Amino acid sequence: MTVRLTWVQPEDLVGHELRQAAQDGRDVGDVRDVEQRWYAAGGAPAPERAGASEPPAPRGLRALAEQLLDELALIESPLTEDEPTGLSGIRAACTRWPAPRTRPVTLGPDRLHAAWLGRAAGCLLGKPVEKLPLAGIRALARATGNWPLTTWFTARGLPGELAAAHPWNRRSAPTSLAENIDGMPEDDDLNYALLTVLLLQRHGRGFSTSDLARLWLDELPAGRVFTAERVAYRNLLDGVEPPDTARHRNPFREWIGAQIRADVHGWTHPGDPGAAAEQAHRDAVLTHTANGVYGAMFTAAALAEAAGGETDVHGCLAAGLRVVPPRSRYARAVRLGVQAARAERDFDTVVDRLHDTYGSTHHWVHVLPNAALLAAALTHADGDFGRSIGCAVSGGWDTDSNGATAGSLAGLLAGRAAALPDHWTAPLKNRLATSVPGFDSVGFDTLAELTYQEVRRS
Repeated sequence: MTVRLTWVQPEDLVGHELRQAAQDGRDVGDVRDVEQRWYAAGGAPAPERAGASEPPAPRGLRALAEQLLDELALIESPLTEDEPTGLSGIRAACTRWPAPRTRPVTLGPDRLHAAWLGRAAGCLLGKPVEKLPLAGIRALARATGNWPLTTWFTARGLPGELAAAHPWNRRSAPTSLAENIDGMPEDDDLNYALLTVLLLQRHGRGFSTSDLARLWLDELPAGRVFTAERVAYRNLLDGVEPPDTARHRNPFREWIGAQIRADVHGWTHPGDPGAAAEQAHRDAVLTHTANGVYGAMFTAAALAEAAGGETDVHGCLAAGLRVVPPRSRYARAVRLGVQAARAERDFDTVVDRLHDTYGSTHHWVHVLPNAALLAAALTHADGDFGRSIGCAVSGGWDTDSNGATAGSLAGLLAGRAAALPDHWTAPLKNRLATSVPGFDSVGFDTLAELTYQEVRRS
């Protein structure tokens, strides 16, 4: 028996890095040379949906994979000037960076309770269809009379041949279908929010990226991280220091991982999107660069604006864009999502347009297609909680992560936990399962109080 740990096998990373190089616009000739050497030696493309290919690579092929990853890292991207990773470069590019908050903003625990519940409900809605193609998600929901999505997915009444053609996510199906939900099951989208609370409790807002790295090593099981986070974790164990942990043999550095870690940074800076984005940046650079970092900053800023309680969802998205370099691919993705949602009344048509743009070129966990979808879903739903999470999940790609972020923002805008529809919150049973020490079976009301303490401490 072999242990095929996902997302870190060198022979699986080469294909992902080749795709990233093409998206970066790196020299075609240099990249093609690496690609030809890889395939001539017997290398394979990256797995399309799984995190690891089945057969282990021969020792010589693995060594070649490591060499080629290092060679690809030396080929410079022409987009670096428009897509800086350092905070000073990002701020210089953002001519409309939000001004610091100058007056107090009232944010009580009930509003944070709504944010926690919204994040959990949106995540849970997306869990059973994570990794499924768009056509499969639509077929499963339509077969049970749940399209557009207005409630949880279910296997009840589902034709056997359809269930076989589009199987639910194996790990999530036993805990995330309407007939078996019993509290909020563990998910990395919630684990990271818990870890941010721990980070602020221990180090305050002045935490460093190294503080976060040590916290992960102390409190976060390696098996609970994926893609860029797993590579960075491996790099830490190999003695690589942040922020090099984000760059060393990490083809996932512009995927969605940092974006899903940003919520608490936004919640704890009500009405101060610039400060929220700066805090999210220190978190994100442990694992991500450029557009991957912008995902965290955009989300934190939008949520901070929502936490301020003085604007609608469209103002929140605009605030998020003010902390993203305007010529970056991330900014273009958000603008495309917003424009598509404004132009079409039918959200399926919006989703089809986004899939036409990104579906053949980007992995389903890459930050760019998911950013476009998230912006489109929130714009189309216009602040309605159920529609926000339903649209975000119905668009496919990283369904649980997009549902979680959409639910977080829509929950904040709802203003209080009781304002969220009961059929979305009651099944959560005020109970979150997690492997983060000290938090298993914690209530969302308790988490709201803990988060509120960090708001007050500032």
